[in-house]
Amino acid sequence: MDKLWSGRFKEQTAAFAGEWGASIGFDKALFRQDITGSIAHCRMLAKQGIITADEASVIEDGLNSIVKDIESGSITFDSKYEDIHMAVESLLTERIGDTGKKLHTARSRNDQVATDLKIWLKGEILDDLTLLRELLDALVARAKAETDTIMPGYTHLQHAQPVSLAFHMLAYYQMFKRDRERLMDAFLRTDTLPLGSGALSGTSFDTDRDFLAHELGFNDIAPNAMDAVSDRDYAIEYLSAAAIIMMHLSRFCEELIIWNSSEFGFIEMSDAYSTGSSIMPQKKNPDMAELIRGKTGRVYGDLISLLTTMKGLPLAYNKDMQEDKEPVFDAAKTIGECLRVFIDMFSSINFNREKMALAAHIGFMDATDAADYLVAKGIPFREAHEIVGRLVLFCENCGIGLDEAPLEKLQEFCPKFDNEFYDIIDLSACANAKTSPGGTSRDRVLEQIRYAEEELEDENKILHDALK
Repeated sequence: MDKLWSGRFKEQTAAFAGEWGASIGFDKALFRQDITGSIAHCRMLAKQGIITADEASVIEDGLNSIVKDIESGSITFDSKYEDIHMAVESLLTERIGDTGKKLHTARSRNDQVATDLKIWLKGEILDDLTLLRELLDALVARAKAETDTIMPGYTHLQHAQPVSLAFHMLAYYQMFKRDRERLMDAFLRTDTLPLGSGALSGTSFDTDRDFLAHELGFNDIAPNAMDAVSDRDYAIEYLSAAAIIMMHLSRFCEELIIWNSSEFGFIEMSDAYSTGSSIMPQKKNPDMAELIRGKTGRVYGDLISLLTTMKGLPLAYNKDMQEDKEPVFDAAKTIGECLRVFIDMFSSINFNREKMALAAHIGFMDATDAADYLVAKGIPFREAHEIVGRLVLFCENCGIGLDEAPLEKLQEFCPKFDNEFYDIIDLSACANAKTSPGGTSRDRVLEQIRYAEEELEDENKILHDALK
């Protein structure tokens, strides 16, 4: 089968080189986007009088028949087609004759492939935004149910200060909210149309790119033809956002895996998202969380792969850019699947409030509040820090907590101690004392929940308006 570009060549492409260089094996996934773009291009050519209305009708009917046959499985692709663009054009010409050869007027595979990938990626971003919204809703729902659940807050994985479980969940809400904002921002830069840019310099035909943008649902046209065909920033930006999403999922999974261990016992994973051991009958392993944590590396690899591909390319299009699609396809599939599994896994977790409360009494997590108590009595913070540090050492050696130290012993360390101290260092009181904006007091947590609900409502409106 002669290539559609074979006129200038004396020899056929070497068989192995042709197979090796073909992208049809993976870019066939873009057949719907490619044909959608071709139909819009065909209509534009007819509108501008570059082809006749009758020719456009024949071409569009032919393209629609190809879609149906691909979807039914009656068309299969192999390396003879080189890529999806050549495959569709070859199939069209086989079906409708020379009229099919007119479709490629005023365009290039360079602007075709950029258009196909952008159409596809816009759909993926919208799917990811929907999944992230589901996750944000799940986090807010869990926070609302756990405003009074006290647990240890950690730094260096050491007991630090008591917080509410709701507060901890809202920290993840902020992470995934930023992920959603990054994707919405990336969508705006994906929403510019390359089609009509030609190979790199535009076209001498009287085309209507604004018509194409409207037909294909793009907000604007790419303003520079050379940049339009050589730009993959939008794909890199998506991969960057995807890598950050996976990093956040991985951090969350790491905590859930730790909390699920016998040493912590803060949660129990649902059987539906756990697996057993082939040799140890008692085992219940958090495999789904571990897999999400593990798959983070492949998305990082997808990002580095495309960054490395693009880093040395002169303008405009280069064949290296064929390597853009596989990492993007892989990352999109990976984060979509991971988000779906995570949302259901998280929603099915049973939290052990009693274990969390018991753990919060370990590790002198009331020490900061003890120091703050002395500061309120007029003692400079550094001096208060020193006093409480010595008091902690004493209690640790005695095997007791600060709340178990007799008042007379406390007053040996500082005469400012009185009976009020024991109320101040109650763990719920410690958490509720953090009334600064963004703090873990109950009122501040409820405020954060209300604000989160308002944000989600507003972001939905913004997204809806942006996509109209």
